[in-house]
Amino acid sequence: MNIKPLYDRVVIEIENNQNVTSSGIVLPETSQERPQEGVIVAVGEGLNFDGDKKPMQVKVGDKVIFNRYAGVELKLNNKNYLIMREIDIIGVYND
Repeated sequence: MNIKPLYDRVVIEIENNQNVTSSGIVLPETSQERPQEGVIVAVGEGLNFDGDKKPMQVKVGDKVIFNRYAGVELKLNNKNYLIMREIDIIGVYND
């Protein structure tokens, strides 16, 4: 992937989960809710405030939870990504 986010933006890879009902019916993407978690694959350099750079709180490899409708969706090489501002990330978690 060759995306470099600018300022306080991050690129998050979203797993392409297929939702299946208990009876075995596969739900199409259009009927599924938008995911709220993923893994950070790229991080911008931070935001400048009057010449001072605010460092990013997250790093590549962090598993994050984010606001449902935040960011811009992108599909590259059959993988789904979101580009969003760091402020839309709610938290970082470990398995």
